[in-house]
Amino acid sequence: MLKKILYMIWFVLFCIAVFFSLKSTNFNAFIDMIENRTFDLRQNIMINAESKKADDDIVIIAIDEATYEYILDHYGEWPLPRDVYVKLIEYLETQNPKIIAFDLMFVKSLKSPTNADEALINAMKKYKNVYTAMNLDNQDEDLRTPPKLPEKLAVNVKNYSDVNFEDLTFTNCRSILEGILNSTENVGMINVSRADDGILRKMPLFVKYQDKYYSQLGLKVAIDAINSSEHNKIDPHNFVIDGNSNLLLGERKIYLDKDGSAILNWYGNDKTYEHIPMYKLIKIINGESQKSEYNFKNKIIYFGTTASALFDIKTTPTGRTVPGVEVQANFVNNILDNNFIIKADKAITILTGILLALLIGFCVMRINSAFTASFASISIYLLYIITSYYIMKYFNIWLEVIYPLILSTLAFVSAFIVKYIIKSRDFEQQYRLATTDGLTDLYNHRYFQEQMKMSVENCKRYETEFSLIILDIDFFKKFNDTFGHQAGDAVLRQVAHTLKKNVRATDIVCRYGGEEMSIILPNTGKEEALTTAQKICDRVANNKIKLNNDKESQVTISLGVATFPYDGQNASAIIDCADKRLYNAKHNGRNQVGKAE
Repeated sequence: MLKKILYMIWFVLFCIAVFFSLKSTNFNAFIDMIENRTFDLRQNIMINAESKKADDDIVIIAIDEATYEYILDHYGEWPLPRDVYVKLIEYLETQNPKIIAFDLMFVKSLKSPTNADEALINAMKKYKNVYTAMNLDNQDEDLRTPPKLPEKLAVNVKNYSDVNFEDLTFTNCRSILEGILNSTENVGMINVSRADDGILRKMPLFVKYQDKYYSQLGLKVAIDAINSSEHNKIDPHNFVIDGNSNLLLGERKIYLDKDGSAILNWYGNDKTYEHIPMYKLIKIINGESQKSEYNFKNKIIYFGTTASALFDIKTTPTGRTVPGVEVQANFVNNILDNNFIIKADKAITILTGILLALLIGFCVMRINSAFTASFASISIYLLYIITSYYIMKYFNIWLEVIYPLILSTLAFVSAFIVKYIIKSRDFEQQYRLATTDGLTDLYNHRYFQEQMKMSVENCKRYETEFSLIILDIDFFKKFNDTFGHQAGDAVLRQVAHTLKKNVRATDIVCRYGGEEMSIILPNTGKEEALTTAQKICDRVANNKIKLNNDKESQVTISLGVATFPYDGQNASAIIDCADKRLYNAKHNGRNQVGKAE
């Protein structure tokens, strides 16, 4: 059992080494992409199970396909004249909405009349709950000189963590109407964070421009909504990121990853929130429709484009064609619910993977049936996947599943390798015990008989020859009677050792029985076998045998040699021939190689 444990520890360490070597290569990016897809799958299962409920107070006034057609028919072109937005703001404000946010950028336009722009600027100045958007970029200065933004739009961020905003730092921006920038602080950025596969899974809370931080539009909207309904007010100008990478918003903590983004928890796909086609409201303000069926009291109202022709379409974990305004609404919803996803630290991922690997390795080692062990291992990993789903569902924690899968697979394969190495070694050990003499460590008589038959068959097939040496220790019984059986055992062991030292690696040395031993010499003719036999005879005679109590003695051996096919056509005949020549050696004075009569 100790041997199995040591093997498992070695292989687990090997798995960890492989794990870290994979992480240090581009393979890491590939695995992260697959891991992201597992996040997408879990999010889709959750929204299909309706385990998360979107905020009913968030409403989207959508510039959808129908609205786009209406605008082209009634106004001749897009964008919509800005005084229409003013009328919409005035109409909505009569119903006391909580916030009106435009996921639209009101940039300077030659098509927009000056008086319409002025009207929009005045509306933004008048209503403190109206927000609009702007976007930072990295456009070349040859095209556009980076503008200086009003100081009041910047916020203070004290960062006590290792969060790095390098990827969210921009060198340029396309400014919206100067009058809006100068008249209100309610301008937020709408930059997004996409993964390498193009899918939007997270949202930055802040972006940097000219060494200053600027809040996201959704963050500003959410803070305003919180301050209007909760007692603990949040300062929208000063923020703190603690040492654990949490952005502190009153009692809320939003975990930021290393680039400063928060992982979104998704409530639905492309129509999570109530969508009201904007053309219906335009018809009301233009007197084309007399009755309003909508109640906007205490609502967070988002204006945004959903028509595919207006190119604000994003790919998210829950949908391939999600309007950008839906993403913004989902972002606000996350802040209000304090519902962002927290990705487990890599150390937890590694520890989890190691624990799974050990558990799976233990199952494989302990369960004899390969099928049962495989089924148990798969079940353990599936149970972990199910657990990771429910941990995300109820605790908003993203446990990685791919790296633990890699470690578990390595452990699974390694455990089977260890298991069968041990079995193989056990088999070899059992085979060795079955074919080896325990006293001399030579092959036993049964193995000798098997090898003799095989040698005869091989020589017949390939028309080659082999030789056999049979030897006997001279006066062994007398030696035993004189010095005792322990001394006799010492003689047998040391003679056997001498035999093995003086033959080739391919030669087979066996204990034939009692004090008799034999050597099978493959591909060996009679003359070479006689030479080998004489060499062994001389070496044994010249060696001093160490006995107990530091005594020494000497023994001699008698040998007989036979060669196939000259001395017989089968194993029995060869053995009989060698045995007769051994008898001749004893008869003629011992300590010699017997001659043929």
